[in-house]
Amino acid sequence: MIDNRLKKAAEFVSGRGVACDVGTDHAHLAVYLISGGRCREVIASDIGKGPLSAAAKTVSEHGLSDKISLVLSDGLENVPLDRVSDIIIAGMGGETITDIIRRTDEHHRNNIRWILQPMTKPEILRRELYKMGLRLIKEEIVEDGRKMYTVMCAEFSADTPLLTETEAYAGMYSCENSPGREYRAAEIARLRKIAAGLSISGDHSGSTHYNALALRLEKGSQPTDITAICRFFDSLYPFSTQEKWDNSGLLAENESMSCRKILLTLDITCESISEAERKGAELMISHHPVIFQPLKNIRRSTPVFRLIRSGIAALCMHTNLDIANNGTNGVILDKLRERLSIKETLPFENCGGGRYLGYIADLQEAISPDDLGALLKDIFGCAYVRASHRRENISRIAFCSGSGGSMLELALENGCDAYITGDVKHDVWIDAANRGIALFDCGHFHTENIVLPELKRILEKEFPLLDVEIAESSSDPVRYI
Repeated sequence: MIDNRLKKAAEFVSGRGVACDVGTDHAHLAVYLISGGRCREVIASDIGKGPLSAAAKTVSEHGLSDKISLVLSDGLENVPLDRVSDIIIAGMGGETITDIIRRTDEHHRNNIRWILQPMTKPEILRRELYKMGLRLIKEEIVEDGRKMYTVMCAEFSADTPLLTETEAYAGMYSCENSPGREYRAAEIARLRKIAAGLSISGDHSGSTHYNALALRLEKGSQPTDITAICRFFDSLYPFSTQEKWDNSGLLAENESMSCRKILLTLDITCESISEAERKGAELMISHHPVIFQPLKNIRRSTPVFRLIRSGIAALCMHTNLDIANNGTNGVILDKLRERLSIKETLPFENCGGGRYLGYIADLQEAISPDDLGALLKDIFGCAYVRASHRRENISRIAFCSGSGGSMLELALENGCDAYITGDVKHDVWIDAANRGIALFDCGHFHTENIVLPELKRILEKEFPLLDVEIAESSSDPVRYI
C-alpha cells in the first residue's frame, strides 16, 4: 500500500499521541499507521479538496472513520495541534516543508516530533531546522525503485547548534551502508556538476565553492594549522604594509592553534562570537581589529573575553587588506567593472609597492548621478545611498572603502566628477556641493563587508577541506526607521 520512504517515516512515529500526516493525498500512510498499531488516532490533512475526497474513500473502505480525521488545510493552519505528538510531512520540497514548520507557533513546534521526507533541497531543510532549535535525532536513506530518499526525524533541543553549509549537505545519515554510500556519491556528483556549469558560465568563484563543498562531503573537513593560514594571507595582504596606527594580525590564539571551521565577519562582536560558538568555529577572521587600543582591563561583556573563554582564535586584516590589489578596494573595482564600461583605471592614493587605497575609473559612457546611485545601492546592498545634488553626467569616478571623506580633496585634484566612500561628515557634503562634485556615501559597513566573499573564495581555493562560512551576523549595525 505504501512505498519504502513512507514505511520509514512510519517507523519514526513515536506513538505518544495523535499523529498528523500533512499532504496526505489518499490517506494510505494514515491507514498504515493505524493498522500497524503505530498510533491510535491520525489527522490526515491536505490543501486540495480532490486529494481529501480520495482520502475519505480510502478511510471509509478500511472502516477507520472513527480513528482518522480529515482536515482541509494549507499546511497546519486548520489542524488542531493540542494532542498532536508527531507530524509527518513527506513528498514536498525542503523549502515548502521549512515554511510549514516555521509558520507553526513555537509552543506546539517545540513539543512535536517532526518526521520529514523532502523531495528537493534537503540541505536547506536541515539548516533551517537547526535555526528553529530542532535537532535531527535520526536520518536514514531509503531506496525505492531506482530512487534514493532521505527521511529525517527532528525534535526540539535547548542546546541545538547551528549547521554550517557543509554539515547541512552532509546530513546525519550513515554512509556505512549501501543506500547511504550511494546517496552521498550522488550528492557529490551533483555538486561537481554544478561547479562545472558555473565554471563554463564564467562564475569561477561559485565553481571553486561547489568543488570545495563536494571535496568536504567526500573527505570530511580536515584540521589546518592556523599559522599556515596566517602565512597564506601574509603572502597576499602583507601585514607589514598596514598603517602604523593599525593592529592587524593574529590577535588571539586558541589552545590547539588549528581549526576545521572558520567564520568570516567584518567585526568580531559578541553576536558573531555566539554564532561561531554555535557553529563550532575555532577561528574567526575579521576586517576590523578586535583589539585596537591598548587594553587596561578585559570585562566579561567584551568580545575579547568571549574569545578567550570560548577558545576561539582571531585573525584581523584591516589596512593591509584595504590597499592590496585584490583586497577591499580591488573587489569594489571588480564589481564596478561588471556593471560599467571602464576604459581606464588609475590609483587613487598610491601607497607604493603596487598597492593603492582606492581607484579612479574613467567610464566609456557617462552615467547620470541617479543611475549611478541606484547601481551602487545594488552593488553594496545598502538600505539607501546618501548622495549630493548634481545634474551633470559622470565620466570619472574615484572611490575608497570605509571612511574616506577626508580624501574628497584628492578626488577633486584628479578631476573626478564623483566620489564614492562611506561615513561622510556634514562639512564634506558642504564642500562637495560648493565645488560641484557628486558625492555618494554607501556606508562604512557596506563598502567593506563586500570583501568577505573574496576571502571565502581564496580560502576555499587554497584550503578546500576547511569549512569556511561568512557570518550571518555580519550585518549593518545601524537600523533605518
